[in-house]
Amino acid sequence: MQKSEYQVTDIAGKLAKAFLHSPLTPLLGVFLLAIGYLALIITPREEDPQIQISGGTIMAILPGATPKEIENIIIKPLEKKIKEIKGVEHIYGMSTENVGIVNVMYYIGENREESNLKLYDKVMQNMDQLPKGTLPPLVKPFDIDIDVPIISVAFYAKDTSKTNQIKLYQKVKEIQTRLNTIKNVAKSEIKGGHKKQYNIEVDLDKLSGFHLSMGQIVTALKSLAINVPDVTNRTHDGKLVVFGIKNAIESVKDVQNLIIAQYMGSVIYLKDIASVYAGEDIQNHKSASIVFKQGENFTQTTPQVTLTLSKLKGTNAVFIAEDIKNSLQQMQQELDKEAIGYIITRNYGERADEAVNELVFHLLISIVIIAILLMFVLGWRESLIVTFTVPAILAVTIFVAYLSGQTINRITLFAFLLSLGLLVDAAIIVIENIHRHLHVSESEHKTMDEILIEATDEIGAPTNIATIAIILTMVPMAFVGQMMGQFMTPIPANVPVALFASLVIAYIFTPYLARRLLKKPQHKHSLKEEL
Repeated sequence: MQKSEYQVTDIAGKLAKAFLHSPLTPLLGVFLLAIGYLALIITPREEDPQIQISGGTIMAILPGATPKEIENIIIKPLEKKIKEIKGVEHIYGMSTENVGIVNVMYYIGENREESNLKLYDKVMQNMDQLPKGTLPPLVKPFDIDIDVPIISVAFYAKDTSKTNQIKLYQKVKEIQTRLNTIKNVAKSEIKGGHKKQYNIEVDLDKLSGFHLSMGQIVTALKSLAINVPDVTNRTHDGKLVVFGIKNAIESVKDVQNLIIAQYMGSVIYLKDIASVYAGEDIQNHKSASIVFKQGENFTQTTPQVTLTLSKLKGTNAVFIAEDIKNSLQQMQQELDKEAIGYIITRNYGERADEAVNELVFHLLISIVIIAILLMFVLGWRESLIVTFTVPAILAVTIFVAYLSGQTINRITLFAFLLSLGLLVDAAIIVIENIHRHLHVSESEHKTMDEILIEATDEIGAPTNIATIAIILTMVPMAFVGQMMGQFMTPIPANVPVALFASLVIAYIFTPYLARRLLKKPQHKHSLKEEL
């Protein structure tokens, strides 16, 4: 009696049957590995995932108001209105002389652009409630995405007699402008530099003798300067120092010949009551130094200027840092001529690349361990089949992560490591059932194709249910809020994708590879025939 053909009932058997002899199956395998490798190369790399932090600062100025008045008529009304905005977690108010500042923090995970717009709209809608004389408030949102630098470069003068602090700052300023043109570089800052400026030391005795006030000098300077700060610094010999003439003045004489007032029919120039000289911003007390070490001793301390650069959100820190390093290397001869050296003190891109490469290496070690274990349990052919499915699954997962705008970071790769043991479950179950069917006597009269399709279809339903159950255990993690939820987002985003991909790949490639690598053993008909 001829045995009826096995009827496929599950999606597992249908996939196995469809791809068992299809010429597209090897092309599909190569394609999956190719897109996975491409995604691994081009997906932005970071050391840690970026967390959405929303907030902003509101600054309102009321000239002549005391801190208590600022608190009562500006800070408290603003806080009351800002509380009406949905998603606000904390409000911090601070009042000083003439100025009120309100810092707003949203719950972590709130959309930054929408939060900034809601804050600006709320302030603008309530402008009429601010007291008369209040200047238009400044609303400045937090920009945490670009505030953290990915690379810091410390520039220093190799020969201080050739390059002083002002020349060093001017050169770093020029380098900053050139590096800002690099693609995906967002924000750059110079720290520790001293700018060139004209300093004015006012003789208080002469000022009193001409019956002049500092207000008159400041008013006259405003005709030349963009910004003149408050006059607060006194010298030991009774002189008063005015700082900060910022716009382009050609020489010291332009400042010295500034007309302050007229006294008894004579013109009073600034040089009559003050000494003016070209120098640096001596009111800037922020500075940094590089200490060089030779052997066990620290031999030299050199002032330095630090240039920090950050990247746009979602871009590859590794590529941007490499571009910055290449640009600096191209400037090497130019810097050597001016006796300027530099040291990269922070390279976030290099650290991110090392972290990702290290975890990828550990991922490969885990795959090898699984392959060796299966070699002893099922055989080297079966182990080879299961081992192939792992990089294919990871390739699909990384590609989907790239399409969804994710980055490769510690948590993303931790999600892969976490799910690695689960990824091979489906392939192991399929190959184990195929191995069992090949060695039972009932399969003696079945063709290899029938055995592979039946063995795959047989475990389809329970394997599907088990995988779905594991996926569902990851779903609650997606609803965790605050900092922990943002930090652990890659796990519920990537593990379910990896598990689903493991099912499909196991059903397609395991039977296909088994058909090429495994052989049907010779069965003994019965114990009597053997005797």
